[in-house]
Amino acid sequence: MTTMTSGKTKRSAGDLVFDIANITLLVFLLLVTLYPVINTLAVSFNQASDTVRDSTFLWPRKFSTLNYSTLFEDGMIYHAFFISVARTLLGTVTSVFCTAMLAYTISRKEYLLRRFISFIFIFTMYFSGGLIPAYMLIKNLHLYGTFWVYIIPGLVGAFNLIVMRSFMEGLPESLVESAQIDGANHFSIFMRIILPLSLPVIATVALFVAVGQWNSWFDTFLYNSSNIKLSTLQYELMKKLQSANMSVGGTAESAFASSKNIQANIVTPASIRAAITVVATVPIVIVYPFLQKYFITGLTLGGVKE
Repeated sequence: MTTMTSGKTKRSAGDLVFDIANITLLVFLLLVTLYPVINTLAVSFNQASDTVRDSTFLWPRKFSTLNYSTLFEDGMIYHAFFISVARTLLGTVTSVFCTAMLAYTISRKEYLLRRFISFIFIFTMYFSGGLIPAYMLIKNLHLYGTFWVYIIPGLVGAFNLIVMRSFMEGLPESLVESAQIDGANHFSIFMRIILPLSLPVIATVALFVAVGQWNSWFDTFLYNSSNIKLSTLQYELMKKLQSANMSVGGTAESAFASSKNIQANIVTPASIRAAITVVATVPIVIVYPFLQKYFITGLTLGGVKE
């Protein structure tokens, strides 16, 4: 409880204890959250043979860039990085736009089939045809071995559709009605009114889609593993990790060698895994701060209904 004394707020002992306990808990949670990130970064820049000895540290004991040199020694990594960036950008833009258009359509109460279409998409969230029918569908659509296999199958996501539809249903109906009175059609209303008002949820969904596109590698393995020109960064990094596992046998004992020179020029699965994690995470970490404001707003907006 607080009391007012000479124009100043005097805090009670209970308030002070609460603040101390709250700050202590938050600092502890911060340390627990940051430790894996800092440790992974330290391991990625540490000499591999030293990492095998003890990987619990916050700073590279024996600084080395060999892990990253091993990753990027193959020029294919750079081309795969370009493919991943291209699929992430194009896949995110097309998916968000198509999902937003469909969400606007099924959010309109005058559309008679909106409940049926919503049910169809929700049904796919719980049941799927399986891997083999999906593979056969991709092949029959002539998407196998093409870049578009990264884009077209993910144009509309059921979860993202429901999120956008719920947001658009909360927008004032009077805006749409006034635009219709002025003679605007639904596409003009969508482009000029709905999209600008839906920036928070669009940014949220865009982040979901972009992270999924960037981290995806299994579709490359299924449909483009034989086409090296369409290999993605995540798939190439996965192959690097498998190669490191095979070269050292995946055991800690094989990481040690009698010669110090050999020890300084080896990599282990743990060190390669740490470097891969950093390389795969950095682009998302760079993009996220620019979308954070919209992301948080998109998650909280609509939680309170007037």
